[in-house]
Amino acid sequence: MYILGLSCFYHDSAAALIMDGELIAAAQEERFTRKKHDPGFPENAARFCLNFAGITAKNLSCVAFYEKPLLKFDRIVTAHATTFPRSLRAFMLAMPVWLKEKLWMKELIKKKLDYNGEILFSEHHISHAASSFLVSGFDEAAILTADAVGEWATTTYGIGKGNEIEILGELDFPHSLGLFYSAFTYYLGFKVNSAEYKVMGLAPYGQPEYYDFILKKLIDVKEDGTFRLNLDYFAYPYGLTMTNRKFGKLFGRPVRRPEEPIEDFHKNLAASLQKVTDLIMVRLARSVRKKTKQKNLCMAGGVALNCVSNRKILDEAGFERLFIQPAAGDAGGAIGTAFAVWNLFLKKPRRFLWSHAFWGPEYSARDVEKFLAQKNARAVKYEKADLLSKTASLLAEGKVLGWFAGREEFGPRALGNRSILADPRRAEMKDTVNAKIKFRESFRPFAPSVLYEKCRNHFDLAGESPYMLLTAPVKNFDLPAVTHVDGTARLQTVRREQNPLFYDMIAGFEKKTGCPVLLNTSFNLRGEPIVSSPEDAYRTFLSSGLDYLVLAPFLLDKMEMKTSEVKAASERVLEPD
Repeated sequence: MYILGLSCFYHDSAAALIMDGELIAAAQEERFTRKKHDPGFPENAARFCLNFAGITAKNLSCVAFYEKPLLKFDRIVTAHATTFPRSLRAFMLAMPVWLKEKLWMKELIKKKLDYNGEILFSEHHISHAASSFLVSGFDEAAILTADAVGEWATTTYGIGKGNEIEILGELDFPHSLGLFYSAFTYYLGFKVNSAEYKVMGLAPYGQPEYYDFILKKLIDVKEDGTFRLNLDYFAYPYGLTMTNRKFGKLFGRPVRRPEEPIEDFHKNLAASLQKVTDLIMVRLARSVRKKTKQKNLCMAGGVALNCVSNRKILDEAGFERLFIQPAAGDAGGAIGTAFAVWNLFLKKPRRFLWSHAFWGPEYSARDVEKFLAQKNARAVKYEKADLLSKTASLLAEGKVLGWFAGREEFGPRALGNRSILADPRRAEMKDTVNAKIKFRESFRPFAPSVLYEKCRNHFDLAGESPYMLLTAPVKNFDLPAVTHVDGTARLQTVRREQNPLFYDMIAGFEKKTGCPVLLNTSFNLRGEPIVSSPEDAYRTFLSSGLDYLVLAPFLLDKMEMKTSEVKAASERVLEPD
């Protein structure tokens, strides 16, 4: 029995396919269209999933959608009516796309996929909850979801047992931690629904001097973590921006323009925002622990991608174990709605255990060889052991390489199959990769990937962090390229059973250097999605400062490439972030 799950229209559209309760494939639409955070209908992602399984839409038993459009439409109309006439302009802009497309999801699915079977809808936060608990491996667990907004809910908590999920409580729009964080993202001059992680990365550079001020003026946080926003300062319930003029007057400055410098004020505001977020999430988690009496916690929703708050929850909320799958945001809703149908609606027993993040496209050695021949590109083919030895030596020499191997990751993090890799012991690597390779802001941190069994030698983390969703203090400060200004790192632990080739790559680097850690950042340029195909990887290689490219099992050396080809690629205009 095949079930295709879909999420789209708001942020990171995706498709996921399960067969008899086992995940087969999952991918984000942005990887195919090359539009970062593409919210459009995930037609390409769905086609990939079907093709990967060797089926067509006619073989599907069901298509599941990750939220209920009619209920969401009700919230939008109600919210605009409540704030009329200020909401008139936003309402007039929103209605055409709703009346033309979003309300008619069944018809759109049938048309786009050439499908005439059953279509089911799960609520947005049920999809989030299912995307975590139903694949977690926990027999029972507490569940906490938090994001911008689904239909009405913005935060929910509940309990999962067996193949059942019970939502025990929720917070509703317009009171939203996700939208609260996005409002500050907007005010600080970053792109909403795209650059919240930049604010998280900026926070350690500042001091939380506005923490008490924010709690006094903008948000009332209760002891159990529930909260209410002071809506006098926010425009998102009725307007086309996140904050209004009162917000700027409150802090004595207008919204920062993206090209303007980042000052101490912006750093301190980011630090204050992060501290408030930590406070809310820890209090919510503690409250959920108290109400459910569970020892395990499953989290999902966009806020669950905040690795700083996640670590605070792990340390302070009283849970023994925390599970968050890597696509915790809307993309993961495609997985969640598929399993919601299988386990919650059809009452089938759970059988799938989430063990890795590699559910996307894969290219064989023959595929790569054919592509390189088309490009007339110089490349050397290696046996696996020789490729690992060669790349480990290059990294030890201070070279930076693009690494393209195996199935593509699902979620926003590159976890060893679509990665840029470098030596974390070299302090200069942070500036080199930020400025010359990624073309991004200098304050942005990089993640370390470490062999799981060597993790405690270098990082203060008792368990594991396979999806870069936890921070950990760096113990010896001997890894300057991946140590953030506050002495922590957003960490990936790597077990061999999760990714044998990447594990062996790190182990090979350790043999040559004594260091079981690599700098690992996503293989993309600023403003672009992570590379998906050999074409994407090759183009990014030529237009960046990367020294080498691995298109497994081939190795390309920038110095040996034709000068005219490299020059032409480097002159192409990069998309704004």
